[in-house]
Amino acid sequence: MGRQHWKKIWVGSAGNMVEWFDWFVYASFATYFAGAFFPSGNPTAQLMNTAGIFAVGFFMRPVGGWLLGRVGDRKGRKAALTLTVTLMSASAILIALAPTYAVAGYGGALVLLVARLLQGLSVGGEYAASATYLTEASDPRRRGFASSFQYVSMTAGQIVGLGLQIILQRTMSDGALHSYGWRIPFVVGALGAAVVFYLRRSMLETEVYEEDTSHAEERGTLRALWRHRREAFLVVALTMGGTVAYYTYTTYLTKYLSNSAGLSKETATLVSFTALIVFACLQPLAGALSDRIGRRPLLITFAVGSTVLTVPIMTLLKHADGYWPALGLALLALVVVTGYTSINACVKAELFPTGVRALGVALPYAVANALFGGTAEYVALWFKKAGIESGFSWYVAGCAAVSLVVYVAMRETRDLDLARVRDRTDSSLTTAS
Repeated sequence: MGRQHWKKIWVGSAGNMVEWFDWFVYASFATYFAGAFFPSGNPTAQLMNTAGIFAVGFFMRPVGGWLLGRVGDRKGRKAALTLTVTLMSASAILIALAPTYAVAGYGGALVLLVARLLQGLSVGGEYAASATYLTEASDPRRRGFASSFQYVSMTAGQIVGLGLQIILQRTMSDGALHSYGWRIPFVVGALGAAVVFYLRRSMLETEVYEEDTSHAEERGTLRALWRHRREAFLVVALTMGGTVAYYTYTTYLTKYLSNSAGLSKETATLVSFTALIVFACLQPLAGALSDRIGRRPLLITFAVGSTVLTVPIMTLLKHADGYWPALGLALLALVVVTGYTSINACVKAELFPTGVRALGVALPYAVANALFGGTAEYVALWFKKAGIESGFSWYVAGCAAVSLVVYVAMRETRDLDLARVRDRTDSSLTTAS
């Protein structure tokens, strides 16, 4: 892979890392600021309130996917990526300055809600713009490897967030963290976004986009996407199981270990931090493997593993009595999830022609995340509050089983030429070869 390709991947990944740092910091620090925006009472109820606002951000992602996907297809991948990081910076500043319940009543929660709506808009476009950019910018023979850096950067954002949380936990008192310390990561996120904004202003557009000869008025339109509705529905279905499993073992894991398994917040955070470092390192390896054996084998392996292993893993995690047992189980889960995360970006981008690729990835992916990924934590806490916490494990396994059917039926996309994916009314990509 040439130097120019690496430069494009680095700039796209750096911005993605900051975007997801801000996105996940909300989830990882929720245990500290849940009581700041809502009346005192049941800790689980407070977490459900913050998780509900977390889910609202996901419901804005389809809107962001449509708006920013359209920008990406009509104005270029660079324009969309620059706009997404601007929105994310604004949302981070809002959360950092939001007044507490003691100061402004539910006014602080309203500010928090507005910030999450902005984040939803931003991330709704960021995923597709980043997936499209990384896939188009890479060597055609190494698209799986290159696009895997999307989840490397996403996970790196969470690792930095968790690392900052560990530092704050060790240098500040618990009272200080609940009082004002939780604001620090959002300030850091806003500063990081400003740096990435500068980097993205000078980034290079992809050759595939610049050489696209499709009609300008058709680019990024819902009408053009409708001609590829089968691929769009395929994106929703193949995302369903993967996004639920991913958010279960990343954003929700720390809360599960502390709120259900009874581990200290510090131990739960350290388990997630260590597991995510290993997880990030696995992504390029699995992406490179898909360039050799294809995308479907990895997707099928993920779905089978998640369907069969989710219930026993979650059950054992609930009874984990220390760092090492919890870490071992978390790593097993994340190894399984790698079959999806490492290649899902390029698989989706490979389904659509250049003129509708960003929108084609963005909108159906955002819909799937709004329905399944964004609600995963809330559903988990609902099952816990209802006294049937094990029901969530079966829910995750069921979602993976649905996606398994799709993976088995879909056609391999590894060898497709991105510049020659046809703009057609009826596609055969969803038919098994």
